[in-house]
Amino acid sequence: MKFPLSFSAVLPACVLALSACSSVAPATDAATGAAAAAASAAQDVRQLGEIVDLRSGQRVTAEQLLAQLAVAPRVIIGEQHDQLSHHQIEQWLLQQLQGQRPQGSVLLEMLNPDQQAKVDKVKPWLQTDPVVRPEHVAELLAWQPSWKWAQYGDLVMTVMRAPYPVWSANLDRSEIKQLFIDKPVVQGKHSNLANDGKVHEKLKDIIRVMHDNQIDEPRLAAMLSVQQQRDRRMAERLLAAPAPAVLIAGAYHAHKDLGVPLHVQDLTGGPAPLVLVLAQQGATVLVPQADFVWFTPVVAPAVASAK
Repeated sequence: MKFPLSFSAVLPACVLALSACSSVAPATDAATGAAAAAASAAQDVRQLGEIVDLRSGQRVTAEQLLAQLAVAPRVIIGEQHDQLSHHQIEQWLLQQLQGQRPQGSVLLEMLNPDQQAKVDKVKPWLQTDPVVRPEHVAELLAWQPSWKWAQYGDLVMTVMRAPYPVWSANLDRSEIKQLFIDKPVVQGKHSNLANDGKVHEKLKDIIRVMHDNQIDEPRLAAMLSVQQQRDRRMAERLLAAPAPAVLIAGAYHAHKDLGVPLHVQDLTGGPAPLVLVLAQQGATVLVPQADFVWFTPVVAPAVASAK
């Protein structure tokens, strides 16, 4: 199974709809409805698929996973962007973690720096619990169409109404455009030399596969640069964010042997953050790639993802 890389020109298309994004409950029923929905989602998520602690090889419960995440100062959750269940798990985890200890911050790959001011302006208003259509919030945030709101709306509304800050973790498109031209190489022992110096080659192989091997060398070099610069930006933001911090990003960004964790090690000289990868059942997630994997039932998108 392939986890999609989050290159700006190759953002996946997702078409599964969230019914909660299409209507607004009356003000008198909002609290009751939200509580009932949260309870129902919690029950569903806890029983969804199976969770494996890759360090021990043992299956664990959702509650046992939460206990591990709750004591980590920094957590990276790697998702498959077109899987609605992954966003539901992320939403549930954040709700439960906030109940166990104060959440310092949440960072989203889906937000660019040029959206941060909008996030900072809208968030205090949402914390007053206004009755508002989620789609209107998407407009206020200038939410990017490439990240389907039908997939992300519930998760975004949860973190935007929460008391902790929400940070962008991506690059702006203007930065990406310049990276395609300059193709700078990230400097760092781990991000360049981990896995016997094969980080770059492994990333190139992934990019080739995502493009059906129809990509020339100059474009391949540019996309490698963008991918690693995006990983470096996520690492910088994660380290700067109030702890405990949770970063939500694509699975390849989360992988300990390829992505953001290597850049965290480059920048700090310390250990990598705790990594949870969400993957469909049948996927291969190895010990060097993550600390935990949560396998979810295979659900194909209604329409094939664009490449």
